[in-house]
Amino acid sequence: MPGPLGFIGPARTRKIPLSSSTTRKPAGGWLESLKTIVYAGLIAIGIRTIAFEPFNIPSGSMIPTLLIGDYLFVSKYSYGYSRYSMPFGPNLFSGRIFGRLPDRGDVAVFKLPRDTSQDYIKRIIGLPGDRVQVRQGQLWINGAQVPRVSLGPFTVEGDTPRLIARLYRETLPPGRAHEIIEQSDEGMLDNTAEFRVPENHLFAMGDNRDNSLDSRVGSAVGFIPVDNLVGRAEFIFFSIDNSASLWEVWAWPMAIRWSRLFSAVR
Repeated sequence: MPGPLGFIGPARTRKIPLSSSTTRKPAGGWLESLKTIVYAGLIAIGIRTIAFEPFNIPSGSMIPTLLIGDYLFVSKYSYGYSRYSMPFGPNLFSGRIFGRLPDRGDVAVFKLPRDTSQDYIKRIIGLPGDRVQVRQGQLWINGAQVPRVSLGPFTVEGDTPRLIARLYRETLPPGRAHEIIEQSDEGMLDNTAEFRVPENHLFAMGDNRDNSLDSRVGSAVGFIPVDNLVGRAEFIFFSIDNSASLWEVWAWPMAIRWSRLFSAVR
Protein backbone atom coordinates (compact mmCIF):
# COMPACT_ATOMS: atom_id res chain seq x y z
CA MET A 1 0.00 0.00 0.00
CA PRO A 2 1.37 3.07 -1.22
CA GLY A 3 2.69 5.98 0.92
CA PRO A 4 3.83 9.57 0.12
CA LEU A 5 7.41 10.62 -0.27
CA GLY A 6 9.12 13.82 0.75
CA PHE A 7 9.73 16.69 -1.61
CA ILE A 8 12.54 19.06 -2.43
CA GLY A 9 11.94 22.73 -2.89
CA PRO A 10 14.02 25.21 -4.90
CA ALA A 11 16.59 27.33 -3.09
CA ARG A 12 17.11 31.03 -3.77
CA THR A 13 20.33 32.98 -3.52
CA ARG A 14 21.01 36.71 -3.57
CA LYS A 15 24.13 38.46 -4.79
CA ILE A 16 25.48 40.88 -2.16
CA PRO A 17 27.70 43.73 -3.44
CA LEU A 18 31.08 44.10 -1.75
CA SER A 19 31.87 47.38 -0.03
CA SER A 20 34.82 48.42 2.09
CA SER A 21 32.63 50.75 4.12
CA THR A 22 30.11 48.12 5.28
CA THR A 23 30.38 44.98 7.41
CA ARG A 24 28.18 41.88 7.31
CA LYS A 25 25.75 41.57 10.20
CA PRO A 26 25.53 38.04 11.63
CA ALA A 27 21.82 38.43 12.35
CA GLY A 28 21.10 39.18 8.72
CA GLY A 29 22.75 35.94 7.62
CA TRP A 30 20.57 33.57 9.61
CA LEU A 31 17.45 35.65 8.96
CA GLU A 32 17.98 35.44 5.21
CA SER A 33 18.58 31.68 5.49
CA LEU A 34 15.38 31.26 7.48
CA LYS A 35 13.41 33.26 4.91
CA THR A 36 14.82 31.14 2.08
CA ILE A 37 13.85 27.94 3.88
CA VAL A 38 10.31 29.23 4.49
CA TYR A 39 9.89 30.35 0.86
CA ALA A 40 11.22 27.04 -0.43
CA GLY A 41 8.87 25.13 1.88
CA LEU A 42 5.84 27.14 0.74
CA ILE A 43 6.73 26.63 -2.92
CA ALA A 44 7.20 22.89 -2.38
CA ILE A 45 3.87 22.60 -0.54
CA GLY A 46 2.19 24.54 -3.34
CA ILE A 47 3.60 22.21 -6.01
CA ARG A 48 2.65 19.14 -3.95
CA THR A 49 -0.90 20.45 -3.47
CA ILE A 50 -1.64 21.81 -6.93
CA ALA A 51 0.57 19.97 -9.43
CA PHE A 52 2.37 16.71 -8.61
CA GLU A 53 3.01 14.50 -5.60
CA PRO A 54 5.49 11.59 -5.48
CA PHE A 55 4.51 8.15 -4.18
CA ASN A 56 6.27 4.81 -3.87
CA ILE A 57 4.86 1.31 -4.32
CA PRO A 58 5.45 -0.97 -1.30
CA SER A 59 3.17 -3.90 -2.28
CA GLY A 60 2.40 -6.06 -5.29
CA SER A 61 -1.33 -5.44 -5.73
CA MET A 62 -0.84 -3.57 -9.03
CA ILE A 63 1.58 -6.01 -10.68
CA PRO A 64 2.28 -6.05 -13.66
CA THR A 65 1.51 -2.34 -14.13
CA LEU A 66 3.38 -1.24 -11.01
CA LEU A 67 6.15 -3.17 -9.25
CA ILE A 68 7.37 -3.06 -5.67
CA GLY A 69 10.06 -0.39 -5.58
CA ASP A 70 8.50 1.84 -8.26
CA TYR A 71 8.45 5.58 -7.53
CA LEU A 72 5.91 7.62 -9.46
CA PHE A 73 4.40 11.05 -9.82
CA VAL A 74 0.67 11.59 -9.36
CA SER A 75 -1.02 14.60 -10.96
CA LYS A 76 -3.13 16.44 -8.39
CA TYR A 77 -5.07 18.52 -10.93
CA SER A 78 -6.52 15.63 -12.97
CA TYR A 79 -9.70 15.25 -10.93
CA GLY A 80 -9.82 18.68 -9.28
CA TYR A 81 -9.11 19.37 -5.63
CA SER A 82 -10.63 18.21 -2.36
CA ARG A 83 -9.48 18.46 1.24
CA TYR A 84 -7.31 15.40 0.56
CA SER A 85 -5.32 17.30 -2.05
CA MET A 86 -3.63 19.15 0.81
CA PRO A 87 -1.16 17.75 3.34
CA PHE A 88 -2.93 16.18 6.34
CA GLY A 89 -6.37 16.64 4.70
CA PRO A 90 -7.59 19.70 6.67
CA ASN A 91 -11.37 20.03 6.74
CA LEU A 92 -11.45 23.46 5.07
CA PHE A 93 -14.19 22.75 2.51
CA SER A 94 -16.39 19.92 1.24
CA GLY A 95 -16.69 18.43 -2.22
CA ARG A 96 -14.25 19.03 -5.08
CA ILE A 97 -13.14 22.25 -6.77
CA PHE A 98 -12.78 21.97 -10.58
CA GLY A 99 -13.76 18.33 -10.10
CA ARG A 100 -14.28 15.73 -12.80
CA LEU A 101 -14.70 11.96 -12.73
CA PRO A 102 -11.81 9.67 -13.68
CA ASP A 103 -11.90 7.84 -16.98
CA ARG A 104 -12.58 4.13 -16.65
CA GLY A 105 -9.15 2.47 -16.62
CA ASP A 106 -7.26 5.30 -14.89
CA VAL A 107 -4.75 4.25 -12.25
CA ALA A 108 -5.62 6.51 -9.33
CA VAL A 109 -4.42 7.22 -5.79
CA PHE A 110 -7.14 7.68 -3.19
CA LYS A 111 -7.59 7.87 0.57
CA LEU A 112 -8.83 4.62 2.06
CA PRO A 113 -12.46 5.24 3.07
CA ARG A 114 -12.19 3.56 6.48
CA ASP A 115 -8.82 5.18 7.30
CA THR A 116 -8.03 8.36 5.39
CA SER A 117 -4.48 8.41 6.75
CA GLN A 118 -3.70 5.61 4.25
CA ASP A 119 -3.12 6.07 0.52
CA TYR A 120 -4.17 3.29 -1.87
CA ILE A 121 -3.51 2.97 -5.59
CA LYS A 122 -5.81 0.91 -7.85
CA ARG A 123 -7.35 0.95 -11.31
CA ILE A 124 -10.76 2.61 -11.68
CA ILE A 125 -13.14 -0.04 -13.03
CA GLY A 126 -16.63 1.22 -12.20
CA LEU A 127 -18.10 4.74 -12.40
CA PRO A 128 -21.23 5.98 -10.61
CA GLY A 129 -24.26 3.92 -11.68
CA ASP A 130 -22.21 1.06 -13.15
CA ARG A 131 -22.87 -2.59 -12.32
CA VAL A 132 -19.66 -4.56 -11.72
CA GLN A 133 -19.24 -8.29 -11.17
CA VAL A 134 -16.53 -10.96 -11.39
CA ARG A 135 -17.55 -14.42 -12.66
CA GLN A 136 -14.95 -17.20 -12.74
CA GLY A 137 -12.18 -14.63 -12.84
CA GLN A 138 -13.64 -12.59 -15.68
CA LEU A 139 -14.87 -9.06 -15.28
CA TRP A 140 -18.39 -8.01 -16.24
CA ILE A 141 -19.51 -4.36 -16.47
CA ASN A 142 -23.17 -3.42 -16.94
CA GLY A 143 -24.06 -6.96 -17.96
CA ALA A 144 -21.36 -7.26 -20.64
CA GLN A 145 -18.26 -9.44 -20.35
CA VAL A 146 -15.01 -7.50 -20.56
CA PRO A 147 -12.74 -9.06 -23.24
CA ARG A 148 -9.64 -10.80 -21.86
CA VAL A 149 -6.84 -12.30 -23.98
CA SER A 150 -4.17 -14.63 -22.56
CA LEU A 151 -0.56 -13.49 -23.15
CA GLY A 152 1.14 -16.49 -21.52
CA PRO A 153 2.89 -17.15 -18.17
CA PHE A 154 4.23 -14.36 -15.97
CA THR A 155 6.83 -14.61 -13.20
CA VAL A 156 6.20 -12.33 -10.24
CA GLU A 157 9.16 -11.26 -8.11
CA GLY A 158 8.72 -9.31 -4.90
CA ASP A 159 6.19 -10.37 -2.29
CA THR A 160 7.44 -13.76 -1.11
CA PRO A 161 7.30 -16.42 -2.34
CA ARG A 162 8.13 -16.19 -6.04
CA LEU A 163 4.88 -16.58 -7.95
CA ILE A 164 4.00 -17.90 -11.40
CA ALA A 165 0.80 -16.41 -12.79
CA ARG A 166 -0.86 -15.91 -16.15
CA LEU A 167 -0.71 -12.60 -17.96
CA TYR A 168 -3.82 -11.24 -19.71
CA ARG A 169 -4.72 -8.18 -21.73
CA GLU A 170 -8.08 -6.82 -20.56
CA THR A 171 -9.98 -4.23 -22.60
CA LEU A 172 -12.39 -2.03 -20.68
CA PRO A 173 -15.28 -0.24 -22.39
CA PRO A 174 -15.08 1.75 -24.57
CA GLY A 175 -11.74 0.21 -25.63
CA ARG A 176 -8.96 0.99 -23.16
CA ALA A 177 -6.60 -1.97 -22.73
CA HIS A 178 -4.25 -2.85 -19.87
CA GLU A 179 -2.53 -5.95 -18.51
CA ILE A 180 -3.55 -7.99 -15.47
CA ILE A 181 -2.33 -11.22 -13.87
CA GLU A 182 -4.30 -14.14 -12.42
CA GLN A 183 -3.08 -17.21 -10.55
CA SER A 184 -6.37 -18.97 -11.20
CA ASP A 185 -10.00 -18.20 -11.90
CA GLU A 186 -11.22 -19.94 -8.76
CA GLY A 187 -9.82 -17.67 -6.05
CA MET A 188 -11.71 -15.97 -3.23
CA LEU A 189 -12.36 -12.85 -5.29
CA ASP A 190 -12.97 -14.55 -8.66
CA ASN A 191 -16.72 -14.96 -8.08
CA THR A 192 -18.58 -12.03 -6.57
CA ALA A 193 -22.05 -10.63 -6.24
CA GLU A 194 -22.99 -7.82 -8.60
CA PHE A 195 -21.94 -4.42 -7.22
CA ARG A 196 -23.95 -1.33 -8.15
CA VAL A 197 -21.72 1.74 -7.78
CA PRO A 198 -23.53 4.48 -5.81
CA GLU A 199 -23.70 8.11 -6.88
CA ASN A 200 -20.47 10.04 -6.18
CA HIS A 201 -18.54 6.78 -5.67
CA LEU A 202 -16.14 4.63 -7.68
CA PHE A 203 -15.22 0.96 -7.91
CA ALA A 204 -11.51 0.09 -8.12
CA MET A 205 -9.51 -3.12 -8.52
CA GLY A 206 -5.86 -4.12 -8.48
CA ASP A 207 -4.25 -5.52 -11.62
CA ASN A 208 -2.90 -8.43 -9.55
CA ARG A 209 -6.42 -9.77 -9.32
CA ASP A 210 -5.84 -12.62 -6.85
CA ASN A 211 -3.67 -10.54 -4.50
CA SER A 212 -5.43 -7.22 -4.10
CA LEU A 213 -7.64 -5.81 -1.37
CA ASP A 214 -9.91 -3.53 -3.37
CA SER A 215 -13.56 -2.59 -3.89
CA ARG A 216 -14.51 -6.27 -4.07
CA VAL A 217 -13.82 -6.43 -0.32
CA GLY A 218 -16.32 -4.14 1.37
CA SER A 219 -14.83 -4.51 4.85
CA ALA A 220 -11.39 -3.42 3.61
CA VAL A 221 -11.99 -0.90 0.80
CA GLY A 222 -15.48 -1.01 -0.70
CA PHE A 223 -16.83 1.84 -2.79
CA ILE A 224 -14.55 4.89 -2.96
CA PRO A 225 -16.06 8.35 -2.43
CA VAL A 226 -15.11 10.70 -5.26
CA ASP A 227 -13.96 13.20 -2.65
CA ASN A 228 -11.27 10.71 -1.53
CA LEU A 229 -9.42 10.90 -4.84
CA VAL A 230 -5.88 12.25 -4.55
CA GLY A 231 -4.82 12.15 -8.19
CA ARG A 232 -3.96 10.13 -11.29
CA ALA A 233 -0.72 8.13 -11.62
CA GLU A 234 1.23 9.62 -14.53
CA PHE A 235 4.76 8.22 -14.85
CA ILE A 236 7.48 6.28 -13.03
CA PHE A 237 10.52 8.42 -12.29
CA PHE A 238 12.56 5.78 -10.42
CA SER A 239 12.44 2.03 -9.80
CA ILE A 240 14.64 -0.31 -7.79
CA ASP A 241 14.40 -3.99 -6.90
CA ASN A 242 15.34 -5.64 -3.61
CA SER A 243 18.64 -7.17 -4.80
CA ALA A 244 20.81 -4.56 -3.06
CA SER A 245 20.82 -3.56 0.60
CA LEU A 246 21.03 0.09 1.61
CA TRP A 247 24.69 -0.24 2.58
CA GLU A 248 25.69 -2.02 -0.67
CA VAL A 249 26.37 1.18 -2.58
CA TRP A 250 28.36 -0.67 -5.26
CA ALA A 251 25.30 -2.79 -6.11
CA TRP A 252 22.83 0.07 -6.53
CA PRO A 253 23.33 0.50 -10.32
CA MET A 254 22.50 -3.18 -10.86
CA ALA A 255 19.38 -2.92 -8.68
CA ILE A 256 17.87 -0.01 -10.60
CA ARG A 257 15.28 -1.03 -13.17
CA TRP A 258 16.58 1.32 -15.86
CA SER A 259 13.95 0.35 -18.43
CA ARG A 260 11.12 1.55 -16.17
CA LEU A 261 12.52 5.05 -15.58
CA PHE A 262 10.25 7.79 -16.98
CA SER A 263 7.75 5.27 -18.35
CA ALA A 264 4.08 6.25 -18.41
CA VAL A 265 1.55 4.48 -16.19
CA ARG A 266 -1.11 2.95 -18.42
